[in-house]
Amino acid sequence: MKNFLITALFSIILLPSAAQERTTMATLYREFKPSVIYLTNGKKLNQNLTNVFLKNSTLVYLKGTYTMEANMQTIRRVEFDDRQYDVIEGQLAELIDSVGNDCVYRVDYLDMDAYQAQLKNNINISNISLGDQISTSTVDLNTEEDFKFPLVHKYYMCYNGETFPVHEREIWRRLPKDKDIRRMFKTIITKQGFSWTSDESVSELLRAIISVSKTEQ
Repeated sequence: MKNFLITALFSIILLPSAAQERTTMATLYREFKPSVIYLTNGKKLNQNLTNVFLKNSTLVYLKGTYTMEANMQTIRRVEFDDRQYDVIEGQLAELIDSVGNDCVYRVDYLDMDAYQAQLKNNINISNISLGDQISTSTVDLNTEEDFKFPLVHKYYMCYNGETFPVHEREIWRRLPKDKDIRRMFKTIITKQGFSWTSDESVSELLRAIISVSKTEQ
């Protein structure tokens, strides 16, 4: 029983984590910068000091010395000098690619659960004493790299007037019933190198769907 408990404890400690993109910043830009904000009521605002807060992909701005989080329910679009965001499900979604009215968006946010789990997993348990109670001493093995925030990408697709998460099931049920389109869809997503978390792959998929759809019309 004691050997089983020790093995179980160390199997948790040594469990490898998947490689993940990381960042040292909680905001997209190192410095706050100007943006044009389009509101849901049709008005347009020019704001000098804005940024994207990666904790939940929302717009933040400076008011004096305070950083304020914008009310995302009142915002429709935000344009910086190098990228455009539309608001999807209360988050800033970056426009990655578009063909007419059909688009691919990406939401970037910090995976705080993975971040906290990573720090906990790198605690080395030593001097395990087994009796009526378990007592341990710990050593923190976290490195500078471990304290960077894991960055997650979530994709959305706007197709035929609908906006939905990029997922095989979600796209499949919205595709036309045409056999050629569905065959093409399966071919692309099973192709070597395709990834549901890649800008290029998701853009390729959207363009292929549109191209075949036009051919069949």
